[in-house]
Amino acid sequence: MQLRCSIAAGSVPSTDQLSAFVDAVFVHLQRADQRRRGHAYLHGLLTVPGKKTVRSVAAAATDSPTASQSLQQFVNSSPWHWEAVRHELACWAETRLRPQAWTVATTVLPKRGDHSCGVHRRFVPQLGRTVNCQVGIGLFLSDRVSAVPVDWRLHLPEDWSLPYLRGQARVPSNVRPLPIWADALDMVDRLKRSGDLAPAPLVADIRGTRRTSELLRLLMRHGHDFVLAVPGDLTVVPVSEAGRELQASNASSLGAPHGLVRLPSTAGGRSRETYRLVTERRRPAVVWITNMVRQRTDELLSLVECHAATGEAARELALDFGLQDFEGRSYPGWHRYMTLMSAAYAYRRLADVP
Repeated sequence: MQLRCSIAAGSVPSTDQLSAFVDAVFVHLQRADQRRRGHAYLHGLLTVPGKKTVRSVAAAATDSPTASQSLQQFVNSSPWHWEAVRHELACWAETRLRPQAWTVATTVLPKRGDHSCGVHRRFVPQLGRTVNCQVGIGLFLSDRVSAVPVDWRLHLPEDWSLPYLRGQARVPSNVRPLPIWADALDMVDRLKRSGDLAPAPLVADIRGTRRTSELLRLLMRHGHDFVLAVPGDLTVVPVSEAGRELQASNASSLGAPHGLVRLPSTAGGRSRETYRLVTERRRPAVVWITNMVRQRTDELLSLVECHAATGEAARELALDFGLQDFEGRSYPGWHRYMTLMSAAYAYRRLADVP
């Protein structure tokens, strides 16, 4: 898939154009020195090849010997709120991208040592081994060509409920360990509640989620449209054209074309929500479930392509924008860095889009 790119990779961004972008996205930063540092950090992320260390980012912006210290402070300890910046970034990106879907990508960030916030040992199926890592969950605005990250969560395993770990990494008291799917749901809820963006269907791959049925029911309860890749062994109840429930079966064994299904009844009563299964024709086949039961199959598969664009964007973030390069250990530092990286990526992709 060919990603949209409005500014050539590695090119020096226009000072006036980048300044206008910083003024728009960092409008809540009241101090001029913070906005200058934001401008300098974005300039470095956009121009420095290879690993994006604080030292290399600073050197791209100025010859000052104290620049790297200033930028490190800007990320790790300067009192600016990343949530407000991400909101402005989402609004800026929406006007240029005109997203068809909100998509989710989970990224594994390898780490050395055990002091970085959220670090833990995890088996990664794609690598076939256990790694020491952080896990980031990103929420993207996506069309079929491009995807831009506008919010992030840092997954905290249960061990990170321990006070001494939380204190060292400056984890806020209201942030608690959650399953990855719950972090994703929280981001989607928050973006919808803001009221400043037109709601779009959520498209995500949740085949690694153990509590699939619970997530589907929560998305329905919270009023979200969705198209989700689900495990093939998800138990569903087919529904006949007359509305009669048939014998329960695994999602992958129903055959195509799939009709309407429901989830098995819970202890609290009978489930009345109706879903539709669609199979993406590739090897191995992927089963998607949606609550948009009246949409045509081609329209649903078009939304699935938005998820493919998100995967491409996540790979590019790792290769060219420093997704895995944050050197700090704190929770606030991680979130500020991911905000700056997301802003740099959005600028590269969309700055010249009218």
